[in-house]
This record gives sequence, C-alpha cells and structure tokens, in this order.
Amino acid sequence: MNASSLTLTKKKHSCIRLERDGQSLVIDPGGFSEEDAAVGADAILVTHEHPDHFDEARLRAGLESDPAVHLWTLRSVAERLSAAFPGRVHTVGHGDTFAAAGFDVQVHGELHAVIHPDIPRVTNVGFLVDGSVFHPGDALTVPDRPVDTLMLPVMAPWNKISEVIDYVREVRPRRAIDIHDALLTDLARPIYDSQIGSLGGTDHSRMTPGDASRL
Repeated sequence: MNASSLTLTKKKHSCIRLERDGQSLVIDPGGFSEEDAAVGADAILVTHEHPDHFDEARLRAGLESDPAVHLWTLRSVAERLSAAFPGRVHTVGHGDTFAAAGFDVQVHGELHAVIHPDIPRVTNVGFLVDGSVFHPGDALTVPDRPVDTLMLPVMAPWNKISEVIDYVREVRPRRAIDIHDALLTDLARPIYDSQIGSLGGTDHSRMTPGDASRL
C-alpha cells in the first residue's frame, strides 16, 4: 500500500475516481455515470458487463483522450474493446494482481449476485486498490484481507437492505461509502442512512456526485 493518501471523488451511480500523486484511476464509468466520467483518467477498471457499469462510448472516450490510458476488466468487456485499442486492454480475474497508473490492484470475486434464479449470472470482479479501497461491483464479495474503505452497493435489483447491512458487518471496513445509488430516491435515503449507520457497525456515509474526500 502506498503511503500517500488517496482522494476519492464520487461520480454518479457506481462510478468513482481515485487520485494520488497526480495519477487517477476510474472504476465503472457506466451508462448512469457522467458522459465524461472516464476522460482524463490514467487507468480505467470495469467490474462487469451490465450497462450501468460498462458503457462502451464512455470507455472509448476515456481511452481516446490519451494514448497512455489502459483498461483492466474481465473477458466479456475486454473482447468488446481490445481490437480497437491493441495492447491497452487487459483481461483479469479473481486472484490477479497488477499495477495501474501507480496503483496496486488486487482482483476479488467471480460472479454477479443473483438477480433471479431464472437469470444467468454473469462474471463480476471486485477491485481492491492499494490494499485500502474495495469496489465490489455487483456482488457482496468479501476479500480475504482487511478493507479500510468499502464502496457499498446500497440499492439494486439483486439486494435488500438486510443483506447490505450483513455485508458491512462481514467485511468490517473502517468506513463504508454508498455506491450503486442511482435508483435510491431521496425519500428512501434517510431510511437507508439510519439503518445501515446504526446496524452496520462502522462509519457509514454517502457522497453527492462530484464530492471528494481524502482517505
């Protein structure tokens, strides 16, 4: 883990930007995130193929903005972009480790959470950045090592609040920050804040898109 502090910027839905020492890494600039969410990033990570996490136009914009930008993702996404950006799209899976724009990244997890038994599960990977910030994508993956900051998927077709609370309890991060929140209405937010905050057993917060925090 690099000793320099990270800056986390919350983007819309499940997209976040991490910055340190002039380098930036963006995770999941999908169709619910800002159109330029990946532009200006030095590295891009994508957890899975669903359109709220993977948007080809947003990824192309990020990759075309700088020929030095690389993308790390699972096979189903990599196959869509590797021909257009030879040598810059890397396929990763559970257990892999790599360096991206100066960040140390570990890959955890293999499958998307169950939406319904009749819907086939796609591959999903989570990314632990600098041994500190864990973005699980669309799964409740528990890494086999401590997590300082858990990016917490709070509202999805595949989860309910009791599972979200139990997930925080199992991971036991120092803090949990909401992601996957585009479907969560303002009316429901105070309920989620109260229940996760009081029952999760850790510091819980949410950020407005565009807000930044030093970790």
